[in-house]
Amino acid sequence: MSGRARWALGWLAGLHAIVLAAGFLAPYPYDEQHREAAYAAPMGVHWSWSKPFGPYVYGSADQPGQRFAVRFLVHGRLFGVDPPGLIFLLGSDGYGRDEFSRVLYGGQVSLLTGLLAAALALALGVALGTAAGYFGGWVDGLLMRSGELVMAAPWLYLLLGVRALLPLHISAVETFGLLIAIIGGVGWVRPARVVRGVVLGARESGYVEAARGFGAGPWHVIRRHILPATLPVTATQATVLIPQYILAEVALSFLGFGVGEPVPSWGNMLSEARQYHSLLEHPWLLAPGLAAIPILLGYLTLADALADGGEG
Repeated sequence: MSGRARWALGWLAGLHAIVLAAGFLAPYPYDEQHREAAYAAPMGVHWSWSKPFGPYVYGSADQPGQRFAVRFLVHGRLFGVDPPGLIFLLGSDGYGRDEFSRVLYGGQVSLLTGLLAAALALALGVALGTAAGYFGGWVDGLLMRSGELVMAAPWLYLLLGVRALLPLHISAVETFGLLIAIIGGVGWVRPARVVRGVVLGARESGYVEAARGFGAGPWHVIRRHILPATLPVTATQATVLIPQYILAEVALSFLGFGVGEPVPSWGNMLSEARQYHSLLEHPWLLAPGLAAIPILLGYLTLADALADGGEG
């Protein structure tokens, strides 16, 4: 693995760890409201060299001039301030909920959707692509034609159709599962085609012919010789699919088809910035979109590094 790939992996591991630790790093629960501080601007953290020594923030609009010391490891969280003080590092939304906390919690939904949907698409793609490439004939024809049909179907309308068949009010967990099933279920075709090409070459290799000559059955050959040959392209496909599916979740939740309030995701948080006047007056509402950028760049860098390594 190249140095660039290791750097990208470390970068992604650090960002995912931050999102995973939202319950510790976020100063507030994602649904805690402070109605008296709706649309509060981001607060700067200042440092006091006199007593009380350490970091502090100024009070919100209804607490002008008051200082509140930033305390660490309080109430099971990394930092916070004592009531009635508030700390909004990235401002607050229309309900007075801390934007920084919701970005961290929302990242859990968006990133997990991308990871699980990619895992589903890759599992289907590897299984069906291997079957098509190894057995050939009518199996290959049926699977590849089915893949073309799936690619031709508009997945957004499929999601709308499935959603119309479900009860009007479904839980956030059910919506989350539906997103993963739709996004991952229609995304198997590209990895299946890539895997099929690798399997077509591997099944004619000398070691596979030797294994057949010694009486090895198809499943033994696939498990011991064919599947290991598909691992490099599967890893590269994963680094491409995960950011695509993160963006798919963000787009669907932005349009109102994803996880709904009060559970945050980067998409439904961005929906509050749809109104031009709201965005103009409260630009910090774009924080979820900005938070997605380093994640997406990390995956694209890793995909590029793995592709260059494979060519080398």
